[in-house]
Amino acid sequence: MLKQRVVTAVIMALLLLAALFALPFPGLAVAFGVVVLLAGWEWSNLAGLERAGRLLFMVLLGGALAAAALWSGMSATGLVAEQVLPVMGLAGAWWALALLWVQGYPGSAGLWGSRPVRAVMGLLVLVPAWLALLWLRQLPQGPWMVVFLLALVAAADIGAYFTGRAWGRAKLAPRVSPGKSWVGLWGGLASSVLFAVAVWWWAWRDQVPLAGLLALTVVVALVSVLGDLLESMVKRHRGIKDSGVLLPGHGGFMDRLDSISAAAPVFVLGLLLMGWP
Repeated sequence: MLKQRVVTAVIMALLLLAALFALPFPGLAVAFGVVVLLAGWEWSNLAGLERAGRLLFMVLLGGALAAAALWSGMSATGLVAEQVLPVMGLAGAWWALALLWVQGYPGSAGLWGSRPVRAVMGLLVLVPAWLALLWLRQLPQGPWMVVFLLALVAAADIGAYFTGRAWGRAKLAPRVSPGKSWVGLWGGLASSVLFAVAVWWWAWRDQVPLAGLLALTVVVALVSVLGDLLESMVKRHRGIKDSGVLLPGHGGFMDRLDSISAAAPVFVLGLLLMGWP
C-alpha cells in the first residue's frame, strides 16, 4: 500500500509541475477544471445524491465554474484582481461557517445534513479553490507561488502526522477525525512556519515582509486542517471512508484536494488584502 501511495504521489506531482510550467493559462484553466469536475463527481456521492441528482450537480458545478470565470474577467492572460477579491471574501466567510459546523458536529448536521445543502457545500468548496489557484498561476512567479502553497499545506500535513503519531494524546476533533490531535496541529503549524521562513530567507527576503508572510502562513496552515476536517465530517455523516477510488493508495480526488480547497482561497484573500505581489 505504501509503495502504491508513493508511486501515485510522484506521478501526480510530475503531472502538476508539467501543467503549471508548460501549459498556457487557458489550458491550465481547463486542466484544473477537469480535476475539479472529477472531484465534484465524488462530492455528489458525499452529498448522498442519486444518479439523476449527481448529473444535475455536475451541470450546476460546470455552470458555477463558467460563472466564476466570467465574473473574474478571465481572459487568455489571466484574471482581474478586483473581481477575484469578492469571490475570495465569500470563500473566507464560508470557511468561517464551516468551522462552526465542524466544531458543532454531530449536532450541526441538522443544519447541513440534507442533500441539497451538502451539494451547495460542494460548490463552495471547489469553485473558489479553482479560481484561487488560477489567480496564483497568473502572477509573475505564478507556478512557484502555487508550488509554495502546495508545499506549505504538505508541510502542515506531514508535521502533524509525525508529531501526532509520536506525542498526540489529546484529540483535536474526536467525533470528526479521531486520528487528529492537538499536538499534531501544533506540530504541523510549526513545520509550515519553518518552511515559510526558509523560503523567505532563500527567495523573498528583499520582497516580502516576514511578519506578514508568517501571519498568512499560520492562517493558511490552520485553514488547511479545517478543509480536511470538513471532508472527514461529511464522509462520516455519509458513512464512507474515501471519497473515491481513482487515485490508488490515496482514495479519490477530494481526498487530496480537501486541504487545498480551503487553503487556496484564504491564501489568495490574504495576498490581495496585503497588496502583494
